Amino acid sequence: MKRMKLGFILVTLFIIDVALAHGQIKHLKMDNEMIKKGKKCIECHATKHPGIVSDWKNSRHAHAGVTCLDCHKQPKNSKMGKKHPDVDVTVEEYISVMVTPKTCEKCHPQKVKEFNASGHFRGRKQYIKKDGLNKLITYHEGQNHPKFSKSPGVTGCIQCHGSIIKMDENKNPTADTWPNSGIASIWPDGSIGNCRACHTRHKFDIAEARKPVACAHCHIGPDHPDIEIFNNSKHGQLFNAEGSKWKFDDPAGAWEPGSYRGPVCATCHMSGIGDLTPTHNVSKRLKWNLWGKSSKLRNSSDPMSPLTGNAKKGRAEMEKVCFNCHSTGHTKKFFTQADNAIMLYNEAYYAPAEKMRKELAAKNLLKKNPWEDKFLKIYYHLWHHEGRRARQAAAMGSPDYAHWHGFFELMQDLYQLKQIYAKRLKTGKI
Repeated sequence: MKRMKLGFILVTLFIIDVALAHGQIKHLKMDNEMIKKGKKCIECHATKHPGIVSDWKNSRHAHAGVTCLDCHKQPKNSKMGKKHPDVDVTVEEYISVMVTPKTCEKCHPQKVKEFNASGHFRGRKQYIKKDGLNKLITYHEGQNHPKFSKSPGVTGCIQCHGSIIKMDENKNPTADTWPNSGIASIWPDGSIGNCRACHTRHKFDIAEARKPVACAHCHIGPDHPDIEIFNNSKHGQLFNAEGSKWKFDDPAGAWEPGSYRGPVCATCHMSGIGDLTPTHNVSKRLKWNLWGKSSKLRNSSDPMSPLTGNAKKGRAEMEKVCFNCHSTGHTKKFFTQADNAIMLYNEAYYAPAEKMRKELAAKNLLKKNPWEDKFLKIYYHLWHHEGRRARQAAAMGSPDYAHWHGFFELMQDLYQLKQIYAKRLKTGKI
């Protein structure tokens, strides 16, 4: 691992004097070869924020001598840095409560590079200029309220997608942009991402990030119920039956079958398995875009493109994951089933729905407010909810979500759209 210029050597000894009161750490004294300023942070925060220090104490960072200052220290001219607010503290440093990918990159450059090439990178950027989405959040969900119209976005959207972090006059992050655990916040230092979205602070545990619950924070709900899809699959069955006994803390590149009996999200999309190397580019092993209105093959190196990735190479890599536990025939036929379902959605559901929508729009037979128009609401659910569920469930082996929550509801959507379409064309009225 690339080492920071820390100004101290690895920890040689922890002498911890801990008194417990109501389950909290009341006193922690550091006696090792850390720099004095770093020790001062830890000893003080052990009394004020014992949960934070407890997590850090049990982290790999602590064992490597990485202290609070190594992550929170900022240059004097930083847009985020400010003097410590506690006047009694002798630490004369500029610090920030926020830790950005630029800091993580000092020790983990390859992981940040891989993340920057993935679909996660565009988490916030992808909807900055989407007028329809922003209008939905503030005007419709927020009811254009003079004070609170942004609340649906702050408590919902940014907590998964991330936000554009803004600072007030005292160099504190504003309440409408921080805190958030979104995957791709845009920080004042220009960096994009949020490592703690998966590796929660201050422990940054690799085992936690590998478990399905890390992904379930965002990949859940009616439009992308991936954790529900996983639980309905045979892989989820294995995990829920015996996953508590599996090893999730093996080193990267050594976490393979044997550590676990069945794959979880991270196994397929990120892990070093077989002759594949670990990656933080979650788009690398994908063939299709399964969240768009219509599924298209991935063919772009631009992380801002919805088609980030290479369809042929992505499928080949994903098959290599499967080959660790399944035969070639099993794997190939599974993906044939999935591909057929995805193309059925494209051709038999989305294509006719879009054709009807365009014709009604050309004849001015759609309302300006899409959320008051029955046709447009059903059209939205067809691709954004039912369509996504059917496609993603087909690709991940979830029969209930592929059928009852997917194609069964798609069928009903399409029939309703056809009825509304025919009536509007016949009457010339909405």
